[in-house]
Amino acid sequence: MINKVLMIIMDGLGDRPIKEFGNKTPLEKANTPNFNKIAEKSQCGLMSTLGKGVRPGSDTAHLEILGYDINKYYTGRGPIEVAGIGMELQEGDIAFRGNFGTVDEDWNITDRRAGRITDVTEFAEAIDGIIIDGVEFIVKPAVAHRAGVIMRGKGLSSNITDNDPHVIGEKVKVVMPKDDTEEAIFTANVINKFMKKSYDILKKLEINKKRKEGGELEANFLLMRGAGIYPKNMQKFNERYNFKKSACIAGGGLYKGIGAFLGMDIINVAGATALPNTNVDNKIDAAIELLNDKNYDFVFLHIKPTDSLAEDGNYLGKKEFIEKVDKSIQKLETLDDDVLIIITSDHSTACELKAHSADPVPIMFCGEGILNDNVKEFGERNFGSGGLGFIEGNDVMRLILNIMGRLPLIGA
Repeated sequence: MINKVLMIIMDGLGDRPIKEFGNKTPLEKANTPNFNKIAEKSQCGLMSTLGKGVRPGSDTAHLEILGYDINKYYTGRGPIEVAGIGMELQEGDIAFRGNFGTVDEDWNITDRRAGRITDVTEFAEAIDGIIIDGVEFIVKPAVAHRAGVIMRGKGLSSNITDNDPHVIGEKVKVVMPKDDTEEAIFTANVINKFMKKSYDILKKLEINKKRKEGGELEANFLLMRGAGIYPKNMQKFNERYNFKKSACIAGGGLYKGIGAFLGMDIINVAGATALPNTNVDNKIDAAIELLNDKNYDFVFLHIKPTDSLAEDGNYLGKKEFIEKVDKSIQKLETLDDDVLIIITSDHSTACELKAHSADPVPIMFCGEGILNDNVKEFGERNFGSGGLGFIEGNDVMRLILNIMGRLPLIGA
């Protein structure tokens, strides 16, 4: 009887035919004996995470696969990003992605990353806790020039514009409400006041004076984008699906953020870089160890480089990385029979486009009691004839619950 789940999402795994590969995709061209062995024991199919003809982002696709309707739970990338750096969100909080950048006296942007500064802790601390019109600004450092920002107070709205024009040489934008509600107008006004106050503090910091004297760019402005409100009545993953304990294993900050946003434990693994040199062996070992722990019954394992290699147009690198993962996947044979293994992707990333596409991705369910089909090899075209058929992202959790015998009965 299945009572544990391992969900492996290989980011951007799907692709289009490559002429140099004899019109095979990188996945079809790759030598994947271990993936093929799992496919033979699986029910296979194809999936469009957000629906046919819809080009998914990574954040929205993951939310749908994990059973959260993006029309209800996705309000912007801000809340996911701040969750990923360990910031605690409360109902009604407005969250942003932030960059410490450099502006001149007229607030024209000189550099959006303050010369790719490597540590912004001192700058974040200087403006953390500012209160304007009863609204607190919580600012915490993230990786390099990045920061997480939370606005906490009453009567706030995420329906506002960014202050970041995303272009060097342009002036910082005045934040505007996107609607005429009291909340949006109030929120925009408070942020504009915060920009002035935080700039006045940052430009006077001793560390910025030293940077200027040393010929370095000052980190004198906080650029904010991706506003999102933390949803009301946000039900965490374990409670929503009756899991005892769930875990997220990922190298990339966005994917850790998705896990944290949903209340999963974030497991940091040595060598998990989200780059092609990422230590896949360590990630697989960590997943197996967690599933052997009686307290964990759901593990989400994310693998990033299949996406980034395709975005570089590096079809050979993508093929070789898939083969690298295949070698590590062999370790899954040591898992107990009570573990359901799901291997899929959040979206296709086409090497010819160097971008996400709306093409469907392969998905397979492997575990005790699964009615396997006639598919023998892991690949986009092969999976089109699989017994699972064609599904969407929001079907996945229902299928898992069905396999585990947890679906409610509809009707008598």
